[in-house]
Amino acid sequence: MSKTASVPAPKVRVPLPVGGRRGRGYRKQPMDRIIDAVIALIIAVIVLAVVYPVWFIVIASFSDPTLVSTGQVTLVPRGITFKGYEQILADSRVWTGYRNTLLYSFLGTAVNLVVTLPAAFAMSRREFRPRRVIMFFFAFTMFFSGGLIPSYLLMRQLGLLNSVWVFILPGAFSVFNMIIARSFFENSIPEELRDAAQVDGLSYFGFFFRIVIPLSGAIIAVIGLYYFVGHWNDYFTGLIYIHNQELQPLQNVLQMILLANQTQAGSAGMSALQSQNFADQIKFGVIIVSTVPLLIIYPFLQKYFNKGVMIGAVKG
Repeated sequence: MSKTASVPAPKVRVPLPVGGRRGRGYRKQPMDRIIDAVIALIIAVIVLAVVYPVWFIVIASFSDPTLVSTGQVTLVPRGITFKGYEQILADSRVWTGYRNTLLYSFLGTAVNLVVTLPAAFAMSRREFRPRRVIMFFFAFTMFFSGGLIPSYLLMRQLGLLNSVWVFILPGAFSVFNMIIARSFFENSIPEELRDAAQVDGLSYFGFFFRIVIPLSGAIIAVIGLYYFVGHWNDYFTGLIYIHNQELQPLQNVLQMILLANQTQAGSAGMSALQSQNFADQIKFGVIIVSTVPLLIIYPFLQKYFNKGVMIGAVKG
């Protein structure tokens, strides 16, 4: 008696809609539409909360200060006047402050990168045995410091008071930025590159300068932007360590102009309300003058900024 071989029934596959599950043939469910609408609304609110204050400062800086103070300027400028900008830019100290801040920012950023990148590379090498001990001392400085008075006495003993180098040397190294760069080197530079470089006879210095640095443009742009913004917005250093007006950075110069114009407006026969309105317009103009260079630079570095932060934060 022969046994008949059973043939399994063919499986019927239902084809997916064209374009996959979320392709053209996919119909969104009502709940999906509600969730998308809620997400879009949240994003719109966040964008508005971030963009509108900046836009208001821009339009308020060249609008009639009386209309601004009475709430009549909301979305578009009214009673356009550039007296605030004229008052700010007519002061020669502003251009001196711009020159000093550009010098401190570019020179300081260059020194920061020269110090931070080699340290981060050394800390990223597993064969560098003392790195854990050194990292402990680095991290210790992030939580504990000597304080203002010991720092001032140290700057005086080093001869850095009223000197350009007081903006450069004390902040030449940032542990936070070094940790970011070290994470990038550990997770984004394959170890096979070091093996290949070693076979070709490259030393650590050759490997760092010829291979690591050319592959690290993203992280260099990121920490370079961090350092540049820090130098540009540095207000405390000029306030404490600099008494020579010719060496004051832009932030301190703008603060002096703001206080001086507020005092002059109060003594020039203006009412208290007019004086306050004029001071507010100067204040808005000061904000724009001090932030415009950063707003111009950032769009050119944004793609490197996003890439560098994500590469340094994700492993594998």
